[in-house]
Amino acid sequence: MGPLAVASLSADALLQGQPVSDWAFVVENADYLLLGAVVTVLLTATAVVLGLLAGFPAGAIEVYGSGPLRSLVSGAGVLLRGTPIVVILVFMFFAAPFPLPEGNLSFTVPGLGPLTIGLSAFTAATIGLGLRSAAYQAQIFRGALQSVSEGQMEAARAVGLSKLEAIRYVILPQALRRSIPGFQNEFTIVLKDTSVAFAIGLTELLSRSEDLFVESTTAILEVILFISVVYFVLTFATNRTLDAIGRHYAVPGGDR
Repeated sequence: MGPLAVASLSADALLQGQPVSDWAFVVENADYLLLGAVVTVLLTATAVVLGLLAGFPAGAIEVYGSGPLRSLVSGAGVLLRGTPIVVILVFMFFAAPFPLPEGNLSFTVPGLGPLTIGLSAFTAATIGLGLRSAAYQAQIFRGALQSVSEGQMEAARAVGLSKLEAIRYVILPQALRRSIPGFQNEFTIVLKDTSVAFAIGLTELLSRSEDLFVESTTAILEVILFISVVYFVLTFATNRTLDAIGRHYAVPGGDR
Protein backbone atom coordinates (compact mmCIF):
# COMPACT_ATOMS: atom_id res chain seq x y z
CA MET A 1 0.00 0.00 0.00
CA GLY A 2 1.48 3.37 -1.03
CA PRO A 3 1.55 6.65 0.92
CA LEU A 4 -1.42 8.12 -0.96
CA ALA A 5 -3.53 5.05 -0.28
CA VAL A 6 -2.73 5.09 3.44
CA ALA A 7 -3.44 8.83 3.65
CA SER A 8 -6.82 8.24 1.99
CA LEU A 9 -7.68 5.54 4.52
CA SER A 10 -6.74 7.86 7.42
CA ALA A 11 -8.95 10.63 6.04
CA ASP A 12 -11.87 8.20 5.62
CA ALA A 13 -11.41 7.01 9.19
CA LEU A 14 -11.53 10.59 10.48
CA LEU A 15 -14.72 11.29 8.58
CA GLN A 16 -16.30 8.16 10.07
CA GLY A 17 -15.25 9.07 13.63
CA GLN A 18 -12.93 6.11 13.97
CA PRO A 19 -9.59 6.39 15.83
CA VAL A 20 -6.62 6.95 13.51
CA SER A 21 -3.33 5.16 14.13
CA ASP A 22 -0.65 7.61 12.97
CA TRP A 23 2.14 5.20 13.85
CA ALA A 24 0.50 2.68 11.54
CA PHE A 25 0.89 5.29 8.78
CA VAL A 26 4.61 5.57 9.56
CA VAL A 27 5.05 1.79 9.65
CA GLU A 28 3.25 1.42 6.33
CA ASN A 29 5.66 3.96 4.78
CA ALA A 30 8.83 2.88 6.59
CA ASP A 31 10.33 1.44 3.40
CA TYR A 32 9.74 4.75 1.60
CA LEU A 33 11.56 6.66 4.36
CA LEU A 34 14.39 4.13 4.67
CA LEU A 35 15.08 4.42 0.94
CA GLY A 36 15.64 8.11 1.65
CA ALA A 37 18.03 7.09 4.44
CA VAL A 38 20.01 5.08 1.85
CA VAL A 39 20.40 8.25 -0.24
CA THR A 40 21.49 10.12 2.91
CA VAL A 41 24.17 7.51 3.66
CA LEU A 42 25.45 7.50 0.06
CA LEU A 43 25.59 11.31 -0.03
CA THR A 44 27.40 11.44 3.33
CA ALA A 45 29.97 8.86 2.21
CA THR A 46 30.75 10.53 -1.12
CA ALA A 47 30.91 14.03 0.41
CA VAL A 48 33.20 12.93 3.27
CA VAL A 49 35.53 11.09 0.88
CA LEU A 50 35.71 14.16 -1.39
CA GLY A 51 36.34 16.32 1.66
CA LEU A 52 39.11 13.98 2.81
CA LEU A 53 40.80 13.91 -0.60
CA ALA A 54 40.77 17.71 -0.86
CA GLY A 55 41.01 18.60 2.83
CA PHE A 56 44.16 16.73 3.79
CA PRO A 57 46.38 18.24 1.05
CA ALA A 58 44.87 21.65 1.83
CA GLY A 59 45.77 21.27 5.52
CA ALA A 60 49.32 20.20 4.64
CA ILE A 61 49.73 23.18 2.28
CA GLU A 62 48.57 25.56 5.03
CA VAL A 63 51.24 24.13 7.37
CA TYR A 64 54.19 23.49 5.06
CA GLY A 65 53.35 25.52 1.95
CA SER A 66 54.21 29.10 1.09
CA GLY A 67 53.56 31.81 -1.46
CA PRO A 68 50.48 32.18 -3.72
CA LEU A 69 49.42 28.52 -3.38
CA ARG A 70 49.14 28.78 0.39
CA SER A 71 47.24 32.08 0.09
CA LEU A 72 44.88 30.56 -2.49
CA VAL A 73 44.11 27.49 -0.34
CA SER A 74 43.67 29.59 2.78
CA GLY A 75 41.38 32.07 1.00
CA ALA A 76 39.23 29.31 -0.54
CA GLY A 77 38.83 27.74 2.89
CA VAL A 78 37.72 31.01 4.46
CA LEU A 79 35.20 31.56 1.64
CA LEU A 80 33.72 28.04 1.92
CA ARG A 81 33.51 28.09 5.72
CA GLY A 82 31.85 31.50 5.67
CA THR A 83 29.17 30.66 3.11
CA PRO A 84 25.89 28.99 4.19
CA ILE A 85 25.71 25.41 2.93
CA VAL A 86 22.35 25.97 1.26
CA VAL A 87 23.88 28.79 -0.82
CA ILE A 88 26.77 26.52 -1.85
CA LEU A 89 24.39 23.73 -2.93
CA VAL A 90 22.12 26.06 -4.89
CA PHE A 91 25.16 27.59 -6.62
CA MET A 92 26.54 24.15 -7.51
CA PHE A 93 23.20 23.02 -8.94
CA PHE A 94 22.08 26.14 -10.81
CA ALA A 95 25.14 28.31 -11.51
CA ALA A 96 28.38 26.32 -11.34
CA PRO A 97 30.36 26.63 -14.59
CA PHE A 98 30.66 22.90 -15.20
CA PRO A 99 28.09 20.46 -16.65
CA LEU A 100 26.32 18.07 -14.32
CA PRO A 101 25.52 14.53 -15.49
CA GLU A 102 22.03 13.97 -16.88
CA GLY A 103 19.70 11.06 -16.15
CA ASN A 104 19.08 8.88 -13.10
CA LEU A 105 20.91 6.21 -11.17
CA SER A 106 18.57 3.28 -10.47
CA PHE A 107 19.17 0.15 -8.42
CA THR A 108 17.35 -2.14 -6.01
CA VAL A 109 18.01 -1.98 -2.27
CA PRO A 110 17.60 -5.48 -0.76
CA GLY A 111 14.56 -5.59 1.50
CA LEU A 112 13.38 -2.08 0.60
CA GLY A 113 12.76 -2.03 -3.15
CA PRO A 114 13.85 0.03 -6.18
CA LEU A 115 15.60 3.36 -5.66
CA THR A 116 16.19 6.09 -8.25
CA ILE A 117 18.55 9.02 -7.68
CA GLY A 118 18.76 12.08 -9.93
CA LEU A 119 22.42 12.26 -10.96
CA SER A 120 22.51 16.03 -11.42
CA ALA A 121 21.18 16.82 -7.95
CA PHE A 122 23.25 14.06 -6.32
CA THR A 123 26.49 15.22 -7.98
CA ALA A 124 25.86 18.88 -7.14
CA ALA A 125 25.12 17.95 -3.51
CA THR A 126 28.25 15.77 -3.31
CA ILE A 127 30.50 18.54 -4.67
CA GLY A 128 28.93 21.24 -2.50
CA LEU A 129 29.01 19.23 0.73
CA GLY A 130 32.42 17.78 -0.14
CA LEU A 131 34.09 21.14 -0.74
CA ARG A 132 32.58 22.66 2.38
CA SER A 133 33.72 19.58 4.36
CA ALA A 134 37.19 19.89 2.81
CA ALA A 135 37.45 23.43 4.18
CA TYR A 136 36.74 22.17 7.70
CA GLN A 137 38.78 18.98 7.38
CA ALA A 138 41.76 21.10 6.26
CA GLN A 139 41.63 22.90 9.62
CA ILE A 140 41.36 19.59 11.47
CA PHE A 141 44.44 18.22 9.71
CA ARG A 142 46.30 21.52 10.03
CA GLY A 143 45.79 21.49 13.78
CA ALA A 144 46.82 17.83 14.00
CA LEU A 145 50.02 18.44 12.01
CA GLN A 146 50.92 21.46 14.12
CA SER A 147 50.31 19.49 17.33
CA VAL A 148 53.29 17.23 16.59
CA SER A 149 56.29 18.76 18.31
CA GLU A 150 59.09 20.25 16.24
CA GLY A 151 61.46 17.88 18.00
CA GLN A 152 59.94 15.02 15.99
CA MET A 153 60.91 16.74 12.75
CA GLU A 154 64.38 17.55 14.06
CA ALA A 155 64.94 13.94 15.16
CA ALA A 156 63.79 12.62 11.78
CA ARG A 157 66.11 15.01 9.93
CA ALA A 158 68.95 14.06 12.30
CA VAL A 159 68.78 10.39 11.23
CA GLY A 160 69.04 11.37 7.56
CA LEU A 161 65.43 11.69 6.38
CA SER A 162 64.53 14.46 3.96
CA LYS A 163 61.81 16.92 4.98
CA LEU A 164 59.26 15.13 2.79
CA GLU A 165 60.25 11.72 4.20
CA ALA A 166 60.09 13.08 7.75
CA ILE A 167 56.53 14.31 7.10
CA ARG A 168 55.57 11.04 5.40
CA TYR A 169 57.01 8.58 7.93
CA VAL A 170 57.12 10.51 11.23
CA ILE A 171 54.73 13.46 11.32
CA LEU A 172 51.85 12.13 9.24
CA PRO A 173 51.15 8.90 11.21
CA GLN A 174 50.97 10.84 14.48
CA ALA A 175 48.85 13.62 12.98
CA LEU A 176 46.31 11.20 11.51
CA ARG A 177 45.80 9.57 14.91
CA ARG A 178 45.23 12.95 16.54
CA SER A 179 42.79 14.05 13.81
CA ILE A 180 40.32 11.21 14.44
CA PRO A 181 38.21 13.05 17.11
CA GLY A 182 37.88 16.13 14.89
CA PHE A 183 37.15 14.00 11.83
CA GLN A 184 34.47 12.18 13.84
CA ASN A 185 32.76 15.47 14.58
CA GLU A 186 32.98 16.59 10.94
CA PHE A 187 31.46 13.30 9.74
CA THR A 188 28.48 13.86 12.03
CA ILE A 189 28.02 17.42 10.73
CA VAL A 190 28.09 16.28 7.09
CA LEU A 191 25.55 13.56 7.85
CA LYS A 192 23.10 16.08 9.27
CA ASP A 193 23.82 18.67 6.57
CA THR A 194 22.71 16.23 3.86
CA SER A 195 19.17 17.30 4.75
CA VAL A 196 19.92 20.65 3.05
CA ALA A 197 20.05 18.79 -0.30
CA PHE A 198 16.27 19.04 0.00
CA ALA A 199 16.72 22.58 -1.43
CA ILE A 200 17.84 21.26 -4.84
CA GLY A 201 15.28 18.47 -5.05
CA LEU A 202 17.36 15.47 -4.01
CA THR A 203 14.99 12.92 -2.50
CA GLU A 204 16.92 12.06 0.63
CA LEU A 205 15.42 11.29 4.04
CA LEU A 206 14.05 14.76 4.84
CA SER A 207 12.57 15.22 1.34
CA ARG A 208 10.71 11.94 1.62
CA SER A 209 9.35 12.84 5.05
CA GLU A 210 8.08 16.11 3.57
CA ASP A 211 6.30 14.09 0.88
CA LEU A 212 4.43 12.27 3.64
CA PHE A 213 3.55 15.54 5.38
CA VAL A 214 1.87 16.69 2.18
CA GLU A 215 -0.06 13.45 1.81
CA SER A 216 -1.14 13.12 5.44
CA THR A 217 -1.42 15.92 8.02
CA THR A 218 -2.19 13.56 10.92
CA ALA A 219 1.23 11.94 11.35
CA ILE A 220 3.65 14.88 11.33
CA LEU A 221 5.04 14.27 14.83
CA GLU A 222 5.37 10.54 14.24
CA VAL A 223 7.26 11.04 10.97
CA ILE A 224 9.58 13.60 12.60
CA LEU A 225 10.29 11.20 15.47
CA PHE A 226 10.93 8.36 13.03
CA ILE A 227 13.45 10.26 10.91
CA SER A 228 15.08 11.62 14.08
CA VAL A 229 15.64 8.04 15.24
CA VAL A 230 17.12 7.16 11.84
CA TYR A 231 19.54 10.12 12.02
CA PHE A 232 20.46 9.17 15.62
CA VAL A 233 21.13 5.53 14.72
CA LEU A 234 23.33 6.56 11.77
CA THR A 235 25.24 9.09 13.90
CA PHE A 236 25.64 6.74 16.88
CA ALA A 237 26.84 3.83 14.73
CA THR A 238 29.33 6.07 12.91
CA ASN A 239 30.73 7.56 16.12
CA ARG A 240 31.15 4.17 17.77
CA THR A 241 32.91 2.86 14.65
CA LEU A 242 35.33 5.81 14.61
CA ASP A 243 35.89 5.38 18.37
CA ALA A 244 36.93 1.78 17.71
CA ILE A 245 39.26 2.90 14.90
CA GLY A 246 40.79 5.51 17.21
CA ARG A 247 41.43 2.93 19.94
CA HIS A 248 42.87 0.48 17.41
CA TYR A 249 45.42 2.96 16.10
CA ALA A 250 46.19 4.66 19.43
CA VAL A 251 49.82 4.58 20.55
CA PRO A 252 50.04 2.00 23.40
CA GLY A 253 50.62 3.81 26.68
CA GLY A 254 50.48 7.23 25.00
CA ASP A 255 48.07 9.66 23.43
CA ARG A 256 46.65 9.42 19.95
